[in-house]
Amino acid sequence: MLRNTSFQKLGVFIFLFVCSITTTFADNSVKSPFFIVKTADGETRASLPLIHTEADVNIVGVIADVKVRQVYVNSGSVAIEAMYVFPGSTKSAVYGMQMQIGDRITKAEIQEKQKAKATYEKAKAEGKSASLLQQHRPNVFQMNIANIIPGDTIIVELNYTETITPENGIYEFVYPTVVGPRYVSPSDLADNSWANNIYTSEQTYQAAAKTHTFDINVHVEAGLEMASIESTSHKVDIVRESLANAEIGLAGGKGYEGNRDYILRYQLAGEKINSGMLLFEGEEENFFMMMMQPPKRVSPDEIPPREYIFIVDVSGSMNGFPIEISKKLMKNLISSLRPVDKFNVLLFAGSSEVMAEESIPASRDNLRRAIYTLEKQSGSGGTEVLPALKRALDLPKQKGYSRTVIIATDGLVSLEKEAFQLIRENLGEANFFPFGIGKSTNRFIIDGLAHAGEGESFLATSKKEAEEAAVWFKKYIESPVLTNIETSFAGLDVYDVEPKSTPDIFAERPVIVFGKYKGKPSGTVSVKGISGTSPYEMSLDMSQFKPTEDNEALRYLWARQRIKILSDYN
Repeated sequence: MLRNTSFQKLGVFIFLFVCSITTTFADNSVKSPFFIVKTADGETRASLPLIHTEADVNIVGVIADVKVRQVYVNSGSVAIEAMYVFPGSTKSAVYGMQMQIGDRITKAEIQEKQKAKATYEKAKAEGKSASLLQQHRPNVFQMNIANIIPGDTIIVELNYTETITPENGIYEFVYPTVVGPRYVSPSDLADNSWANNIYTSEQTYQAAAKTHTFDINVHVEAGLEMASIESTSHKVDIVRESLANAEIGLAGGKGYEGNRDYILRYQLAGEKINSGMLLFEGEEENFFMMMMQPPKRVSPDEIPPREYIFIVDVSGSMNGFPIEISKKLMKNLISSLRPVDKFNVLLFAGSSEVMAEESIPASRDNLRRAIYTLEKQSGSGGTEVLPALKRALDLPKQKGYSRTVIIATDGLVSLEKEAFQLIRENLGEANFFPFGIGKSTNRFIIDGLAHAGEGESFLATSKKEAEEAAVWFKKYIESPVLTNIETSFAGLDVYDVEPKSTPDIFAERPVIVFGKYKGKPSGTVSVKGISGTSPYEMSLDMSQFKPTEDNEALRYLWARQRIKILSDYN
């Protein structure tokens, strides 16, 4: 239940957190924080000045743990109800919130949407201080605060985590400082009146600059040696405590620096496959994370033989633009294969058809045959993805090859959960990359297939988007660096390890293995695989790594993975 940590005799103080996620917007630009104050005559005006914002960020490996503290005050002469809109991250997961008014401190309780609203309205009607937090966009939060008496100083603390996915070898953390107007179609305006109003105007933004101070401090524990680290948005002071970690603070102190997003980028060093280990020792459970980073540059001899199985949706819903894009995507990928590589094509609708009973060499004649097979497809019938996945995985696997399954579909299928489970059970047998095509793509199954296969999802709703995504998709999947990976733990009692099997390391993607362990860190972790055409083996001596409090975010990494899996199944 709700926890009021002090001065309960002053009355009940309700603080609720509601997760009310709606459709994402392509435009994630931001402008300014703002307040809407509701008065008795129904008018609104901005009268709660934001005094200070500060953020403490702890980046551990691929996860950032962020604590935001914001201070504002009721400078008016009457008790008010205010709606405060502020930015979050599109990739964030809020796990804690606290509000302080005077010396009353209350921590948030997560409730279902309708129950939380009812509790808030009841508390407001009884004249009690209350707050209701809602997520109106994946990166916009709205907080309603009732019965703020004159002179009250309000301090809000928000805790969230987010994963950091590298692109082209560069890790980027973005702290969005401000919220700006959002376009809303006329048909949706009635339910989104806050989305574009005077409180997100340039005038309000300029006014905030006169009173609002901003500070951010970042600690980076990369787990591996960092080649470079910089802020592209602010002047910062960087203290490198070691090759793998750093402290970053604003060079200008706590002046007004909140007029733009804070962006921090870093790149890991290494010309070969690099590995590191991070540990956190909790009161009840211990957590670990091992990261294997591919080299910055990959030579052809470091790429093992590749086997691609192209699963192409040729059902009726793919007729027209989607199937034409699928053809082009497959042609581009097939045409770039080396003579040492092998491939196969599986077409599915109500039933499935495979080009060959086992993958064939990427010869000129076989490439022509595959392209002809694709060219004659027009799109018809139902969409049965599960039998197609089973048939693809039943094909004889080529020993010593890095097998990648590419699924091109609009995702308008049933049996999503069964498809996710099938991929999870076969993660060690192949890499899975879904490519969603079409104006009404089922993003749930596309993202779910990527989650299950520890891969990335690619989406294209137009011809232009498809062409751009196809280029990046091809680059992403064409360079496996280490395949047939086996990870083993000797002398270390581990459990709840994710992922269940270790996927291949690609030039554009590191591999993360994390979980829990019992007792003190000891023994070794060994990784075996094939790099190029040669065996690869690496061992980490666990006694060389010490648990630190800075690595607390590791427990959130594990929790996020569990939530992600549960979301796929519900």
